[in-house]
Amino acid sequence: MSEGVKTIFFSGINGIGMSGLAKIMVTKGYNVYGSDIVEKPISKQLRDMGVGMFIGQEAENLAGKDIDLFIYSSAIKESNPEYKYAVDNNIRKIKRGELLALLMNDSKGIAVAGTHGKTTTSSMLGITMLEKDPCIVVGGIIPEIGSNSKVGNSEYFIAEADESDNSFLYLTPSYSIVTNVEADHLENHGSYENIKKSFEEFIDKTSDIVILNKDCHEIEKLNLKNKNIIWYSINNESADIYAKNIEYKNRESHYEVVKNGESLGLFRLSIPGEHNISNSLGVIFLAHEFSCDMDKVKEYLYNFRGANRRYQILYDKTIKIIDDYAHHPTEITATINAAKKIETEKIVVVFQPHRYSRTNFFLNEFAESLKLADEVYLLPIYSAEEENIYNISSEKLAELVGKNTKVYSEEEITGHVMNDKSDNVYLFMGAGSISRIANTIKNKLIEG
Repeated sequence: MSEGVKTIFFSGINGIGMSGLAKIMVTKGYNVYGSDIVEKPISKQLRDMGVGMFIGQEAENLAGKDIDLFIYSSAIKESNPEYKYAVDNNIRKIKRGELLALLMNDSKGIAVAGTHGKTTTSSMLGITMLEKDPCIVVGGIIPEIGSNSKVGNSEYFIAEADESDNSFLYLTPSYSIVTNVEADHLENHGSYENIKKSFEEFIDKTSDIVILNKDCHEIEKLNLKNKNIIWYSINNESADIYAKNIEYKNRESHYEVVKNGESLGLFRLSIPGEHNISNSLGVIFLAHEFSCDMDKVKEYLYNFRGANRRYQILYDKTIKIIDDYAHHPTEITATINAAKKIETEKIVVVFQPHRYSRTNFFLNEFAESLKLADEVYLLPIYSAEEENIYNISSEKLAELVGKNTKVYSEEEITGHVMNDKSDNVYLFMGAGSISRIANTIKNKLIEG
């Protein structure tokens, strides 16, 4: 961080990436202010740490505070009154990803990227390396540290690298993991070809070792210039590190890990799905490279319950309510397939599509993934402030899913689940307001 910076303002501070960085800057001794459009649970955490919080975004929030640095999220437009105030008053402005790069690039940075799985993988990595006292910034709340970030006193800096707005290209990590590459966030990238070029550039920026998923054929098709590549796999024993003898017992995944021909022993995960076995392999490789205690690594991974909103069980009496962030067809498929391996009752998916652009682009893929569930309830599309220029709707998705799928309001979903006397498993999925809905139902059920 440049000299002379004492007071920082975060515009869009409730975002999971923004709030994590704000917490780090407070812990480092900076004066921190921030604003967002609505109150969220994380707002209280920030206030309790000493952040000056504003709900509502107005120029007056910055006035009279001698702001040295204005940090803004990708959701903040140039028409935003706080952004305009920063411009008019010559306050230095940088994006969230630039601040992350300023913090990471002077450290032994470990960045986790990918279209899916990066929050789970970076969270796994953070807890398995706690003995090294790393700095951690991820896109979800890690129960083991009770936060989405942690200030460490070592040279290690673990961060989730966000490809959605290309902010991961500010990073120059020493090590990186790339879980997969797929089309997403086309509202920002314009085309899948642009996404692939961004990942190629990110991989090329990694200085020491980049760890890639050999089971993702799209990664194998990239133009890879970096020579320091390690491959991991759950299907291919030619990879540098791979899982074999995979078994599912008592809601757990059991598997042996082999690195460069050497067995690292038996590992167990309490979170379901082959995709999470895959996510663990890059983590295990780095933990072994950094000479972490492997018995402790096995224990950490077994006790890992996932970041919040990654197959998070909210309620488990008669009916079960699970909250999951899946908002892309591949994520939905992986989550439902994982549920099928461990759940014995009927799986009912409650899905809220996120963004008109994503729903329009993946309409058929969403339908195919949702068909894997026993029953599907849809909520209206969460706009994320997009305009519906595509004339797309949840009703169109419902027609493609079939199975008598319909679109329900929040009140109708709540009433149906509250009155269900069966043992159904309700899987709430999406990136919009659906988590709040699931938690509201959970609280009402607990209150009776």
